[in-house]
Amino acid sequence: MVANVVRLTESKKQVQQLNRIYVEQREAFRRNVMPSLAERKENLKRLKRALLSNQERFLAAIDQDFGCRSPDETLLAEMMPSVQGINYALKHLQQWMKPSRRHVALVFQPASNKVYYQPLGVVGIIVPWNYPLLLAISPLVGALAAGNRVMIKMSEFTPHTSALMKEILEAHFPQDLVAVVNGDAEVAAAFSSKPFDHLLFTGSTAVGRHVMRAAAENLTPVTLELGGKSPALIASDVPMRDAAERLAFGKTFNAGQTCVAPDYVLCPADRVNEFVDEFRSAFARMYGSLRDNPDFTSIINERQYQRLQHYLDDARQKGARIIELNPADENLHDGTRKLAPHLVLNVSDDMLIMQEEIFGPLLPVVTYGSVDEALNYINDRPRPLAMYYFGYDRNAQKYVMDQTHSGGMCINDTLMHVAQDDMPFGGVGTSGMGHYHGKEGFLTFSNARGVFSKQRLNSGKMVYAPHGTLLHRFVYSLFIR
Repeated sequence: MVANVVRLTESKKQVQQLNRIYVEQREAFRRNVMPSLAERKENLKRLKRALLSNQERFLAAIDQDFGCRSPDETLLAEMMPSVQGINYALKHLQQWMKPSRRHVALVFQPASNKVYYQPLGVVGIIVPWNYPLLLAISPLVGALAAGNRVMIKMSEFTPHTSALMKEILEAHFPQDLVAVVNGDAEVAAAFSSKPFDHLLFTGSTAVGRHVMRAAAENLTPVTLELGGKSPALIASDVPMRDAAERLAFGKTFNAGQTCVAPDYVLCPADRVNEFVDEFRSAFARMYGSLRDNPDFTSIINERQYQRLQHYLDDARQKGARIIELNPADENLHDGTRKLAPHLVLNVSDDMLIMQEEIFGPLLPVVTYGSVDEALNYINDRPRPLAMYYFGYDRNAQKYVMDQTHSGGMCINDTLMHVAQDDMPFGGVGTSGMGHYHGKEGFLTFSNARGVFSKQRLNSGKMVYAPHGTLLHRFVYSLFIR
């Protein structure tokens, strides 16, 4: 009872703090509505310095939050793309900020059309727990490049990383430019209800609906980076070792706790055993042991661990064949949240593992007879955040691309499309809306303001009233045909 009262009191204080910060940022933006190129670059360089000077602290905090988070996974998937994203923005920002010239039709000449890119104002970013560094910094880069003020709500499930992020960003930025707000679900709800000029949320589809509903009350535009069941389709003729190795990397990186992780595999019916053998071998080459291996990441918390175990129990009770991949045959059920990868065969649609996004190292295998059968299986389901195709025939690659929809796609690889600075990242349908990364991040957090401009000579007088004159009929004959 006492703990609940303390928690509610703390949440109330945090909500009051975020309300105050919001007002401060709104007022600060009014004082500087168009930061210069030099100001924006300095903010990005300041962010880069903050990351590089605290790299080891971030590695330690994220490891502490997970119970075991591979430091190399944090470097590869969080620190490196964050720094590279800053470098890319610094290199291209001057070009992004330039007004773009647009065509002016003859009937409107002499005049000019240009699109100017203005900062939106105060941007809100809601960060999930699975990649707490990258998914805070990557949208922050786009928002700062576009000249905005930014408020960040970190996840309550990564308390050490969230506290560190708040400490470091407060040390490098004034609160009216970049601020971090921490707290529980009550604070998150209050955060999403603020009338931001743009709100970016990364997380589950279910929570995304709540965020969008709250934003709609203020007509706040949203970018939703959600998830879903991202399929991996294996062609009938691709070397199975190639496909299985790349899938093993994508599925076990961060213990499968990745929004674009392969969620299930579509495998030719006559190649399932071959896939199992190659996947098992590939995983054993990467991780000879699990329990005390710092390269193999734990499940973030007990709640998520039990959810994944429930999926396995449900599938087993409904007739699935489950293959655990535990190369050293270790006991992982005593004092650890490390979960060995499991291949799940003979799956059916009534299993929870085929209904919910898995977000862990469990990989269902669905068999198919023809490519069209596999594509129909994918297209009968909500559009995913990512899709993966394994096959070297270029015509088949194009056919699969043309016949499916997903937020992003890799051909003969997994995950790597997310790390491309010069490509948009985002979802489609229930996997999200809107894009960011690179130039798309700059555009998402900018108002593209079209400006039509003319000077003393006014050709528009030709269409002024009174109407029905010979001049009007001449204009119509020229331009309505």
